[in-house]
Amino acid sequence: MFSRSKPAPTDSASALGQESDLGGKGRRTPTRKEAEAARRLRMKPPTTRKEAAKIARQHRNEGRAKARAAMATGDEKYLPARDRGPVRRFSRDFVDSRRSVAEYLMPILVIVLLLSVVNTPWAVRAVFAVWALMIVGSVLDTVYLVISLKRALKQELPGENAKGASTYAVLRSTQLRRFRLPKPQVARGEKPVAHR
Repeated sequence: MFSRSKPAPTDSASALGQESDLGGKGRRTPTRKEAEAARRLRMKPPTTRKEAAKIARQHRNEGRAKARAAMATGDEKYLPARDRGPVRRFSRDFVDSRRSVAEYLMPILVIVLLLSVVNTPWAVRAVFAVWALMIVGSVLDTVYLVISLKRALKQELPGENAKGASTYAVLRSTQLRRFRLPKPQVARGEKPVAHR
């Protein structure tokens, strides 16, 4: 008698349309009983050792899958601790944006080993010259990398702790670009940008 009458929706489609316009989630809310049953099922402790091992294995596999995906996409949330943070990300981008002599050491070492099998005077001289050139070039390039990275970190991330960033960058620069993990997120020649 004194209550307001609510207008009834003409059909269920219009009611769903109104709900989605208001920001509905597209599914019904479970009852308290259903939610508690689902929670109990999730929280139920394993009854046998075999079940416990199976659950632990599932959790490990999920963690590994997330870590693999993070290595490919650079997602900070699932990266290992040594790869997390703005300093490490900037260091990775800094190394990936340039070519380094050290990344070609391994392929050239294979060529040097093949040339060392040939026992002729020109091959011995070539092995010595190429190997000496590569060592000197990689040392000079590494020194330049460390100095320029420290300068860039002071400029881009002045308040951050940059401890270990140089070692991290040097180790990354010795790997071939396609085998680096986390995968490079910048192209060669692209200027790295600091992410906070």
